Amino acid sequence: MSSHLGSKVYFFFEGVAPPIRSRKKLKQFIISMFKDERRKLGSVNYVFSTDTVVHKINRRYLNHDVLTDVITFDLSENGAPVVGEIYISIDRVKENAIKHGVSFTNELHRVIFHGVLHLCGFGDKTIPEIKKMRGKENHYLTRYFG
Repeated sequence: MSSHLGSKVYFFFEGVAPPIRSRKKLKQFIISMFKDERRKLGSVNYVFSTDTVVHKINRRYLNHDVLTDVITFDLSENGAPVVGEIYISIDRVKENAIKHGVSFTNELHRVIFHGVLHLCGFGDKTIPEIKKMRGKENHYLTRYFG
């Protein structure tokens, strides 16, 4: 396996092909996010898929019978580098982009970064957590798109 910078972040596509302009740049940025948040990254797998697949995962593993744009699983051992899986529904991302009046690209990157932030310990269950999460997402979106 190569040891280049992008080798800790993997993208998989299941029934969808979202337009990600520069995968290498995005993977490097994701790695930099973990450094910025002072978390050591083992590896993270992104699975870009459909509502159907992400809904099944949500029901099966989280007992949530709702559609969602992103599901993050932290598979890390205690004290070990972060290992995670992030499932993204491209169907939800498209609908949420329209709903929030932003571009698909912006919304896609928001959920990509949202998953990283969960793996770095940020929650989104309470109002204060949601505010902090949104602030972090906006910070990284601004940095990425500059």
